[in-house]
Amino acid sequence: MTDKILFWGIVVFLFGTLGIGVWAAKKIKGNSENYLVAGRGLMLPLAAATLMAQSVDSNATLGNTDLAAEFGFWAGASLPLGLALCLFLTGLFFAKPMNRMGLITLPDFYRRKYNRLTEVVASIIMVLSFSFLLAGNLVAGGYLFQAFLGTSYIAGVMLIAIIVLIYTASGGLFAVAYTDAIQVAIALVGTVLLMFFITMNFGLVIPDGMGPMDLAQLTNPAEGAAINWATLLALGLGDIVAIDFMARVFAAESPDTAQRACFIGSFGTVIIGVPFSMIALSAGDILSNAGITPEGPLLFSLIRGVIPPALGLLVIAAILSASLSTADGAILGTASVMAHNILGIRHDDRNAGGDRLLLITRIMAFFITALGVFFALRVPQTGILLLLAFDIGFAGLLIPLTGGLFWSKATWQGALSCIIIGTSTRLLFFIFMPTVFGIDNTLLYIPNSFFSPDFDGFPTLISPLIGLAVFIIGSKMTKSGKKVRVLEEEVMLEV
Repeated sequence: MTDKILFWGIVVFLFGTLGIGVWAAKKIKGNSENYLVAGRGLMLPLAAATLMAQSVDSNATLGNTDLAAEFGFWAGASLPLGLALCLFLTGLFFAKPMNRMGLITLPDFYRRKYNRLTEVVASIIMVLSFSFLLAGNLVAGGYLFQAFLGTSYIAGVMLIAIIVLIYTASGGLFAVAYTDAIQVAIALVGTVLLMFFITMNFGLVIPDGMGPMDLAQLTNPAEGAAINWATLLALGLGDIVAIDFMARVFAAESPDTAQRACFIGSFGTVIIGVPFSMIALSAGDILSNAGITPEGPLLFSLIRGVIPPALGLLVIAAILSASLSTADGAILGTASVMAHNILGIRHDDRNAGGDRLLLITRIMAFFITALGVFFALRVPQTGILLLLAFDIGFAGLLIPLTGGLFWSKATWQGALSCIIIGTSTRLLFFIFMPTVFGIDNTLLYIPNSFFSPDFDGFPTLISPLIGLAVFIIGSKMTKSGKKVRVLEEEVMLEV
């Protein structure tokens, strides 16, 4: 009976999400600006909800729980706290000026501030990065469908990819925003009720050395401090240059709305994510007392053996919502970058067939979904793919964005050098490291005697520092004597 409830509940949820997304297509009206940035009219509740939904992914739920149970609170909580930090910093420094610029995609900034070459290189890196992000969330969906719908892993990945592709390609950011709002509401209610149920029925049991006040997890490398800080910084800083986050900042109805939405989204991410870390600390005792040996993700074992069916369905819907909401943003954001910034199709590029940017973006959505499925089948892990996506942005893209906004001496040569060298450094570290954020590197590892698992976490900290040095040196060496016009004409810089 329990399995039937879960099965049909998931089916109804999926088709409901699909229907809402396809319904939203009527708001596009053949206009690529409506499709990509929702007509720049997202009001505060919708803007905040979709930002929150984009930050709460499968890593912040399933990955968070498994890591906290095995290594301690900070190993898991670093994921949602890092994402919350990203939204807070975006609201503090970036949301207002970026919203004022009237951009379509984030790489537009690199073209306006620097040049077309910088735009293309940045765009290629973003496409690579977000292909990993998409794949990581397809992996989570694949395992969930395998566990509760009885599909194979491959069929599960294909099913979630097809569903997200249909409603994202149909309704664009309108579809993403409406479905995100519902998904984040489900995630919030599911998290609160799960926390209440566990606390009332079992209490919160914190093993010695594993809790939030055991700060050795943040100070002692032997207890994972370097990896925990790397996770916080990769998400807190690297996700600022996430194309899905910035699309929602651009879509907000005003700079003030964009800023407030980031702050609300930051708070909501903490409310949804941190309880999973706390529940994980008690999960071992709960399952042991129930005579259950965990198989697969820890939350799945709790749902099958401990949690009542109705609440279990809500928690599954919350986890699935987290995967869907991030996957749809990854597909839309990456497809728009490919069409608009790499192929160079502009918003006003129309012919007898209509808006070409709208058409090509929808075509690119099929391509990027196929690429995400390929990575998901090749590397059926969420951790490596999701964190590597943010790490790449932190290493090469954040500094040129920040420098372009706030440093008048930034040049395209310095920016391009930073993007190429910072990103290359991080990728080189990746292929020579046997572990990445505590997870075995099964994607691309070249055995060597130089780097050991003890060095894990430090590549995240070193790569952007190298990028920063290259950016400053390159900009100063290529800065002409003529005063360069900065972005004040387009943006009244205001923090």
